[in-house]
Amino acid sequence: MKNKSLVALLLLALSFTACKDDKLAAVAPNALKPTTVTEALPHDTDDPSIWIHPTDASKSIIVGTDKDTDGGLYAFDLNGKILKKSIVLQRPNNVDIAYGLLIDGKKIDIAVTTERETNKIRIFSLPDLKPIDNGGIPVFEGEQLRDPMGISLYTRPGDKKIFAIVGRKSGPSGSYLWQYELAGSGKNATAKVVRKFGAYSGKKEIEAIAVDNELGFVYYCDEQFGIRKYNADPALNDNKELAIFGKTGFKADNEGIAIYKKTDSTGYILVSNQQANTFMVYPREGAKGKANEYPLLAEIPTSTVECDGADVTNVNLGPKYKNGLFVAMSNGMTFHYYTWDLLQKRIDEGKK
Repeated sequence: MKNKSLVALLLLALSFTACKDDKLAAVAPNALKPTTVTEALPHDTDDPSIWIHPTDASKSIIVGTDKDTDGGLYAFDLNGKILKKSIVLQRPNNVDIAYGLLIDGKKIDIAVTTERETNKIRIFSLPDLKPIDNGGIPVFEGEQLRDPMGISLYTRPGDKKIFAIVGRKSGPSGSYLWQYELAGSGKNATAKVVRKFGAYSGKKEIEAIAVDNELGFVYYCDEQFGIRKYNADPALNDNKELAIFGKTGFKADNEGIAIYKKTDSTGYILVSNQQANTFMVYPREGAKGKANEYPLLAEIPTSTVECDGADVTNVNLGPKYKNGLFVAMSNGMTFHYYTWDLLQKRIDEGKK
């Protein structure tokens, strides 16, 4: 593990002074420095998600994907140390976490990831990272274009039902995303299609997806085009696009999305400006009096290189992360942790 960490640090150091290509910027001199950098994974980090421990938040973990044919999900502690790895997965792409799926009469916290090379989603119990999906659940069945990539979980506040919203490498506009209701059958999780929706520009792909449970919205990045907003609840039978924003200011791809919640209805939407090594920040509640307008509040340079995925929490995770933790994938096979206060300071400066 020490050798892998050394390689990762060398790669990170090189990124400060050189660009990978003409689209990728070097890390800015005024970039936020990570509070913690995780141990390196064997292949290619892509997307993280935060699991909050139910009784001791300082024991919360980060679950991240290692995207390769013999990859998997990895659990890290808050010091960036690897705690465990899942079974081998064939190119897991994105991952998300939800709480309290009813399995065999028990409520179980889950991590769900897309497994690209098998055209499945995989479901694991938390925090032990044990598979509970009977070998995986096929997605986009009957479609020519499958290749699942992005995923986000929506927990409906009224009945606590959990839904997986899944994106793919390519697909038709209007039904690019498929939404699955998750449930339990015996000791295994199941999923059934309940909705197909989502416009697509055709410019690149849709990978980053995030759901705001409290406000009931799903956001996804139509790369090199913008961030799209829809209602998350399939029971509304409403596939109308509510907003599209972030169409300007990105160097190339708009990527990983994270939602920081200051209150039940306010906060920030953070989107990776991937090739610029920055995060664009928008108001979670929209512009004042205009919930579907999203002015740019700030652009925050970070030390993450070409970030694909990110997550954030406002929960006090201990002395380092009293107002929450922001985690983002970085080239170099690592994830970067940032105490939320660092980002809040830059947001406040950007508002002046």
